[in-house]
Order: sequence, then C-alpha cells, then structure tokens
Amino acid sequence: MDPAPLRRDLVRAASLAALAPALPVAAQPAAAPAAAPTLRVNGAVHDLAGLDPRTTLLDWLRERLDLTGAKKGCNEGACGACTVLLDGRRVNACLVLAATLDGRSVTTVEGLARADGTLHPVQQAFIDHDAFQCGYCTPGQVVSAVACITEGHAGSEAEIREWMSGNLCRCAAYPQITAAVQDAAARMARGEA
Repeated sequence: MDPAPLRRDLVRAASLAALAPALPVAAQPAAAPAAAPTLRVNGAVHDLAGLDPRTTLLDWLRERLDLTGAKKGCNEGACGACTVLLDGRRVNACLVLAATLDGRSVTTVEGLARADGTLHPVQQAFIDHDAFQCGYCTPGQVVSAVACITEGHAGSEAEIREWMSGNLCRCAAYPQITAAVQDAAARMARGEA
C-alpha cells in the first residue's frame, strides 16, 4: 500500500514543473470554421445564422420566409393549425424552436404541390369534398392528412378520425375531411401522388 503523498513532495513537483523550460508547441492546424446552421424548407436551403434562439419554427416560417400557410391558432400545440412535416413526420410548428433544426427538412402546405402547380392528391381531395369552411385550419388539416395516409392510418373512418384528432376544425367539417382523406388515400394507392 502506497503512503499518501506528502505536502512537500507535491510542492517540489510543482516547483520543478514551473522551472522547466517551455517546450515548443507544434503548430496546430487551424480549425475549419463551423458551417452556418441551415434548414431545408420545401426543398430550398435557408440559413439559420443569427436567429434568436427563442424563435419558433412557426414564427420563422411566417415572418422570415413569408410562408403563411401554417396558421397561428392556439400557439400551444392544441389545435393543429400550424402542422408541418419535419423530416416527414407531423409536428406542431408552434412548439418547435427553429434554432434546434440544423440540417433538418420541413415541408409546409406550400411545398406539397408539384413544381408544375399540380395539387397533391390530398389538396385536390379537400377541394373535391368541400372539406373546409372558413379555411383557417385547412393547411394544417391537409398536412396532417398527408402524414396520416403515409403513416398507414387511413384504413377506416374511425382510424382517420383518431389519427386526425390533433387537428381541430371549429366549423365542424369533420365528415368532409374524413371523406377527403379516404379519397386521397385511394388516389395515392393508385399512384396519383
């Protein structure tokens, strides 16, 4: 068993270290500058540098990118009016801080249509089934419906209602929304997406 080092041994070691000549330090390669944080929105890459870390994804989309499809309803994640796809999964944009999304991908309702202007099957089904009234919740409903179908939760009316329950429609267009989701799921199954 080694005895505990004495104080004088510690002082001697520290003194010797202080008296030792400075050794040359090998030149270190300069670190590469950190890449600016970015976020891909509807296929386009956007710089997040200088973003206030308290800014929500919803506010950033609406105020910085002028993508106003996602609506600010409750601003606490209860209504679904701000639903967007984050890496293909639906999220309430009012609950996500934009600064945390470096390297991620967001799709808003504006990014669902094809480049030639052809509407996504869900967008077309919402029109065909008159699945909106005032229209305020419609963008969030459409984005959530896309996710509902791609997640495989559009097998029955009951399943659609369950998996779309995070999106509120204050005008109560739920029967039309359910019919639109069923129709869009069939269109997508036929390859119309």
